[in-house]
Amino acid sequence: MSEKTKYELEFVVQSSPQLLYQYISTPSGLSEWFADNVNSRGELFTFIWDDSEEEAKLLSKKSGERIKFRWVEDEDDDKDYFFEMRIQVDEITKDVSLMVTDYSEDDEMDENKMLWDNMISNLKHVLGSA
Repeated sequence: MSEKTKYELEFVVQSSPQLLYQYISTPSGLSEWFADNVNSRGELFTFIWDDSEEEAKLLSKKSGERIKFRWVEDEDDDKDYFFEMRIQVDEITKDVSLMVTDYSEDDEMDENKMLWDNMISNLKHVLGSA
């Protein structure tokens, strides 16, 4: 398997950090914008799209701030691949940003960034911030 490269994206979101956290950390919130359906059993989250299903393990979360997952299919790698969504509030302007950290193979980087753009666009629409 080829190496994946870490990247980070920033999206300004018109939302309170508390509301945004509900949408990035709960199965019902994630079902609204990230996947067609999301189920969780303990630390294992199942993301369902059309006819495909991916499982991710919850690595860590900090209430109101961030959530970090690792796709189960990446667990066999020796690498520490994960994806994280982190809420950042500018101390001066109080602007709320969603920072996304993810990994991608180089030949899929543009496609994956576009996928995040589309998903965050869905999230903003759900939040009424589009």
